[in-house]
Amino acid sequence: MLPNGVVLFELIVYVPVLSLGIPLNMIAFWVFCCKLKRWTETRVYMINLMVADSFLLLALPFLIYFTSYNHPTDKLCLTMQNIYFTNMPMSILIITLIAIDRYVAIKFPLKAKILRSPLKAASICGFLWITLIIYSFLRPKFHEGKEQFCFQKQSIQPNYSLLFSIIFGYFIPLGIVIFCSVQVIKCLKKKMATSPHGTKLIQNAIHIFSVNLCVFIMCFSPFYITLLLRFAVDVAGACSLLLKVRASIHICACLANSNCCLDAFCYYFAAKEFQEFP
Repeated sequence: MLPNGVVLFELIVYVPVLSLGIPLNMIAFWVFCCKLKRWTETRVYMINLMVADSFLLLALPFLIYFTSYNHPTDKLCLTMQNIYFTNMPMSILIITLIAIDRYVAIKFPLKAKILRSPLKAASICGFLWITLIIYSFLRPKFHEGKEQFCFQKQSIQPNYSLLFSIIFGYFIPLGIVIFCSVQVIKCLKKKMATSPHGTKLIQNAIHIFSVNLCVFIMCFSPFYITLLLRFAVDVAGACSLLLKVRASIHICACLANSNCCLDAFCYYFAAKEFQEFP
């Protein structure tokens, strides 16, 4: 069982996240699905991001209960794990797609007319959903019977599929998001120097990109770094560090899961791009 301090910390974080995240996502759904008339790549990505965040919010109460009371790995547990381990990576990948979309649109405006379209954005999202859902159902097959309690890795056997997920599910997308965001900010600064009339709009855009990048790094990096640390501990067989690393993972997971609430700011800035938004 987790230390009482960690369980209390989870409650302190997750209660506000659920209280704010649920109504904010409902408002965002109403705006993007009902109030906006024009379909764009941004609208497609944002709706998919909302779906991923909503399912993640659905899994949080179960996550709190399972980790607090050492719930066994039963069918309910596996269902919630599938939801959780599908939608967090999906959120990361959609944010990565948004960064790439912005980069292409601003850096290559002429080619963007060919490369970008709402249908292409929907097709990419559909492919990612199918891939992650299949992976989430196959993942327990590799670890069947190995873990006794839900959302808690007790064994010290190195999980190489987890290492694969960490690298391809976060660190590669992180590199892409940083590269695209930095390039977009540089491009906007050049435009600001040559077009003083749009200085305020460009400054606001630079601020939005900078904030989104910082939020992405601050929310997800500690969690995935601690997962890497757990993998290293398992490989080294350092049993004395297991309890501390486990506690660190759960604390950092709170920060990562709070991103489904912080994404509401991303929705707000995206909605401002549409002229139809009242």
